[in-house]
Amino acid sequence: MAPKPEPTVMEKIVSLCKRRGFVFQSSEIYGGLNSCWDYGPLGVELKRNVKDAWWRAVVQERDDVVGLDAAILMHPKVWEASGHLANFTDPLVDCKQCKLRHRADHMPGFDATKGLPPGTKCPNCGGELTEIRKFNLMFKTFMGAVEDSAATVYLRPETAQGIFVNFVNVQQATRKKLPFGIAQIGKAFRNEITPGNFTFRTREFEQMEIEYFVEPGTDEEWHRRWKADRMQWYLDLGMRKDRLQFREHGKDELAHYAKGCADIEYQFPFGWSELEGIANRTDFDLKQHTQYSGVQLTLFDEATKTHTVPYVIEPSAGADRSTLAFLVDAYDEEKDGDETRVLLRFHPRLAPIKVAVLPLVKKEGMPEKAMTIAKALRAAGITTGYDEGSAIGRRYRRFDEIGTPFAVTIDGDTLKDDTVTLRLRDTMEQTRVPAATIVDTIRERMNRMPR
Repeated sequence: MAPKPEPTVMEKIVSLCKRRGFVFQSSEIYGGLNSCWDYGPLGVELKRNVKDAWWRAVVQERDDVVGLDAAILMHPKVWEASGHLANFTDPLVDCKQCKLRHRADHMPGFDATKGLPPGTKCPNCGGELTEIRKFNLMFKTFMGAVEDSAATVYLRPETAQGIFVNFVNVQQATRKKLPFGIAQIGKAFRNEITPGNFTFRTREFEQMEIEYFVEPGTDEEWHRRWKADRMQWYLDLGMRKDRLQFREHGKDELAHYAKGCADIEYQFPFGWSELEGIANRTDFDLKQHTQYSGVQLTLFDEATKTHTVPYVIEPSAGADRSTLAFLVDAYDEEKDGDETRVLLRFHPRLAPIKVAVLPLVKKEGMPEKAMTIAKALRAAGITTGYDEGSAIGRRYRRFDEIGTPFAVTIDGDTLKDDTVTLRLRDTMEQTRVPAATIVDTIRERMNRMPR
């Protein structure tokens, strides 16, 4: 019998995610639901930390960006004005034999003006394909008791439109002048034909978006500045530089509203793929909503007595994709004697658990002292894990595998001189520090880079 092939890096990460409580298949006891995932106890902490780091960088540390949390359900006219009803489609073909559905634009030889080459067969079974038809990616539902066309609403496919329709509300409430931005984190929904690659492409996902409003004519400079800022954010949180790159969109692939767009791509185990897009949306959205609503979405300049329709720069990142990228980037294996140590080298700000508190043995007052230290760390807002079962080496490995950057061990010497052992995840270096200073010591080290 041939030896079983070694699992790929992605397979190892997916396995770790389920085993340690990062990500579970949605509705798993019923066989799961394709491309839907649930974040477990560690995954929800990791994703929350990613979102918090983004919000801190783009809103709380700036004086020119404010926040918004718009509703998922919006007036259907919004999607008519934005172009989503007419343009938010994928070209779809079905196999007449195996009934599988495929995106035509992902098949060899596809041409946007001519379609697929004559005689193209199903890539799964070689069967005959249907004609290409447009498939709108928005999820449709009904509001109210009657299911008819007048009650049709959509689950939003992006968070951006909630910002555009609130442009005047936010500006008048905050009295911001150009340039300024509105940021939002929220759920979006797309009925993707071919989702996959774990949590990379899903039908329900979370976006982290900024619409940054600028004077026309300054848009290209602001586009450059936001590209640099957004790339630096990933680097500041420890992501490896050689796994990040920019990809400029060609003229033939720009969205109908865009003057320019660049993707920040990450080298996932399945290849280079989009992590975040930074687009110059021009004044398309505000003009469209002005036309369809009859409400002027402009800024009035008292000095010149003129109305300005701002241009918009949009940095748009996926919270789920970013979380997956940080997880992939952190994954590491290294030899440790005869064994292999698996660890996640998260930046301390992203790690789901910042510090593990471990009594060496379950006796001699060590658990009680350990619990006191754990309580002090938690009271200081530092997420803390506690484990008193099995050998200390095994406990270290368990916390290494979930990315915990620090471990505090309480031993016999702690009871004599009130010092503890501080162990670092990345180097396994151990030093003695006073128990009384452990909160300050962890806080000071939290902002250090893991690499």
